[in-house]
Amino acid sequence: MQTIEPFKIIGISVRTSNTSGKAAEDLDVLWGRFFEEQIGGKITGKVSEDIYAIYTDYESDYTGKYTCMIGYQVDRVDNLPDGLIAREFAGGKHFKFTAKGKMSEAVVQTWQEIWAQDAELDRKYTADFEVYRANSQQGDNSEVDIFIAVN
Repeated sequence: MQTIEPFKIIGISVRTSNTSGKAAEDLDVLWGRFFEEQIGGKITGKVSEDIYAIYTDYESDYTGKYTCMIGYQVDRVDNLPDGLIAREFAGGKHFKFTAKGKMSEAVVQTWQEIWAQDAELDRKYTADFEVYRANSQQGDNSEVDIFIAVN
């Protein structure tokens, strides 16, 4: 377990759910838009080049609706580019999981492991997030860190 400091993100988002393959479809479109529109090039004040995928605004638990936001951590949220949104997250206690292998299959498999441990993890359902660093695009040797908010 580790404590995450509060952080700010600028990016794009979609409201979705894990039912009937909806999230897979919606998130595919969101990631496509993120790269096609070169969202990263529109954002100033980035803390790093790490890409964040944040899951927040949960209706209930992982079976309900939620918002996914893809973007970059920034030092401030003023001067917001047109068409993008800014959010501030409180941080707090998180468990860290690392998806290893070919993306996006490794991330999906890791989330399935997280959902299977839902009760034991004592999740807060405030803001969970994935961090895509330089090593997230290394073919079968890729890694993505997933942070789960817990009580």
